[in-house]
Amino acid sequence: MNNKKSTSTFSKVTKVVIWTMLILTIGSLVVSSLLSIM
Repeated sequence: MNNKKSTSTFSKVTKVVIWTMLILTIGSLVVSSLLSIM
């Protein structure tokens, strides 16, 4: 039971980290494109 719980929490943390990386990458791309346009 403990192993399953730790694995699920680890997968959740990994998903959160991946989503944050994606959002940060997309955000930086949008900001850079806006700056280049301006």
